[in-house]
Amino acid sequence: MGFRFRKHIPVLFPKRVHRSELRLFFGKLYFIWKRRFVWLCEQKHFAKKIVEAKLLEREFPISIFSHQSPIYRKLKDVPMYLQENKKVNLSIALQKINGILLEPNQVFSFWYLVGKPTKRKGYLPGMQLKNGGFVESTGGGLCQMANLIYWMTLHTPLTVKERWRHSFDIFPDSNRTLPFGSGATLSYNYIDLQIQNTTKQPFVLHIWIDNENLRGEWRTDRDIPYSYTVYESYHAFHAEPYGGYTRRNTIRRKVALKSTNEVVEDQLVTENIAWMMYEPLLESDRN
Repeated sequence: MGFRFRKHIPVLFPKRVHRSELRLFFGKLYFIWKRRFVWLCEQKHFAKKIVEAKLLEREFPISIFSHQSPIYRKLKDVPMYLQENKKVNLSIALQKINGILLEPNQVFSFWYLVGKPTKRKGYLPGMQLKNGGFVESTGGGLCQMANLIYWMTLHTPLTVKERWRHSFDIFPDSNRTLPFGSGATLSYNYIDLQIQNTTKQPFVLHIWIDNENLRGEWRTDRDIPYSYTVYESYHAFHAEPYGGYTRRNTIRRKVALKSTNEVVEDQLVTENIAWMMYEPLLESDRN
């Protein structure tokens, strides 16, 4: 992956705003209850049915796309026990998601299925990013599952209805294999990952843990005519007028006919901007 360092361009990135803990608390409470109200009104649209493991491969024999990511990573100042706890948290959450059937016109919602991660449900303290740093939070680490699901979805005809990104880039890349900003962040319940099935065939999400990896795939009952290639078309560091640096990139997707390999569309997926919490030259010197 090639990196570039540039001075600020005319597209302004807003100055960082520091809000009081009281305002953050009541703001979060408002959005949580707002989301619950939406769930109540639109519950018939959300996917709920789980396909039994013994029927999965028989009724949905086609794996459209699969991926895996390591559960344990070497991150500066992050205790290893938080990553051990993350594995426990992922194991609990996937029980609510593995095998979920997404019928045409239905919506997959991460938090609608998983619910609030609490100690009573067995969730442990894990790493959660907050305001440019990390804190210990019950259920922390579930973003890895959202990252996996989001990346796999980009390689299918399913539609990403809701996805949020991190506002901060906390750590320099550690053996990164995917483009920066190709994941999805979570916070119960208003920062959600939602995927809508806008096709005419059903899809099933299969998620499991294999040794030290989180693995997943989207399966369906018949093949699709297209293949998808997700790539980074732009990536650079920017010095901002208010001080500090941001990391920016653009992610696109090529859609090709499987029969001829002809690219029929080149789509914009997302444009990411994040405040950098480390010296950018440390990263650029590696290239």
